[in-house]
Amino acid sequence: MENLKQHFLRASMLEKIIYINVAVFILDLLVSSFSGLYKTQLSFIDQWFALSSSLDAYITKPWSIVSYGFLHAGFLHILSNCIWLYIFGRLFSEYFTQKQLLNFYLLGTIFGGIFFLIAMNYFPAFSNSSHILVGASAGVSAIIIGTATYIPNYELRIPLINVYIKVWHLAAFFVVMDLISLSGGNGGGHFAHLGGALFGFLYVNQASNKEIELFKNISKWFKRDKKTLKTVYKSNNPKPTRKEANNKSDNQQKIDQILDKIGKSGYDALSKEEKEFLFKQGNPK
Repeated sequence: MENLKQHFLRASMLEKIIYINVAVFILDLLVSSFSGLYKTQLSFIDQWFALSSSLDAYITKPWSIVSYGFLHAGFLHILSNCIWLYIFGRLFSEYFTQKQLLNFYLLGTIFGGIFFLIAMNYFPAFSNSSHILVGASAGVSAIIIGTATYIPNYELRIPLINVYIKVWHLAAFFVVMDLISLSGGNGGGHFAHLGGALFGFLYVNQASNKEIELFKNISKWFKRDKKTLKTVYKSNNPKPTRKEANNKSDNQQKIDQILDKIGKSGYDALSKEEKEFLFKQGNPK
């Protein structure tokens, strides 16, 4: 047990997220097997930690908008999520920090939960049914789309089939599949995927100060060419004449001579006329 604890503490953030998902899945299986003995439809864990489409139920369990991201409906569900999380999580970690990876996972999960709640309570197709949301897909979608937004042309090798594909092609495929599946049996889940994907895109796009070329080009249509304006400053003081300028130059020379005399012989050595001249220059009218 101590070895498992030390291994978990030394693990990367990506590995910790996967370990937690697997541990919760195993725990949920055990609890579900005992719940079946009492003929309950949902296990204790699902009842308290899955995200319900009912707003009344959500208010009583506000933590479920995060906790649902660590629950899964079956083995294939958690397997596919962990595979994509591992593939894109490793790539994500090459360009972002461990803390950002956790933030993407958690905030993507929250965004996905918000999209799920809005869709299930707004669209008539879901009005007469009650659903719960489980799965790490929204958090994984945030990491996938965030990575694709940051390095769209990076070629990723897909294990098992050993094929290289650009990251943005793969991300676009996931988004399109979610869009065409919104009205299907798992429509709420696909809305959650899109919520996580939207967070991943907006976060990276904002953080890297990138502009969407389409929006950039459209904005140009509404911009007018600005003419350069010259600011003219007008002084109330009249421009001095040449005669006044010459007199000012002569006065400055005389002041310099008087100051030199003071420096050599002191103020008392000045004549009465020099003292009066210096006084007038120091107190102009």
